[in-house]
Amino acid sequence: MAFETETPETPKDRLARLNGELRQASAQDILRAAISREWPGELTYVSSFGAESVVMLSLIAEVDPSLPVIFIDTGMHFPQTLDYKDEVIARLGLTGVREITPNETERKVLDPKNMLWKADADACCALRKVRPLEPALEGFGAWITGRKRFHGGARMSLPVFEFADGRYKVNPLASWTQADVDAYLKEKDLPRHPLVSQG
Repeated sequence: MAFETETPETPKDRLARLNGELRQASAQDILRAAISREWPGELTYVSSFGAESVVMLSLIAEVDPSLPVIFIDTGMHFPQTLDYKDEVIARLGLTGVREITPNETERKVLDPKNMLWKADADACCALRKVRPLEPALEGFGAWITGRKRFHGGARMSLPVFEFADGRYKVNPLASWTQADVDAYLKEKDLPRHPLVSQG
């Protein structure tokens, strides 16, 4: 007797299904589907704890405050950003935040005076962000972004779900406008990054 086996869903098919099903869904519903149904235990959010990051972090806290959140401590953050990160984590009750740092030996060789950013911004980014992030993402089949279409350029046609470099990207805020972001910040009374007021 022959048994029928289900053909695994290809990334292209999965994207078509998810973008069709959740294209008009709320950010919370997109997150719930991604966290609970599509990638349980395989989903993360990479956060800079920058000006708008608190919106996504708040949405994540509503759905699953234990979701892994990766913060890349580049060693170049303003002290205000590090204080803000701690405030947001405590305020939202986030329990899955992981901090990663550049390889200290490599940093001492390639950027001993912490001035590489002036001479070669791409090399600095590779040293302090890209290379530390690669091993941190191992084991995750998907990651959440805070990208929005209104930021323009290639993002104007940003889908809710993408697939690149062997991982899915989940963009729950793809359809949000600046007005949506501002309204959410006000409604939830979320702390603003202290450097925003300084430009």
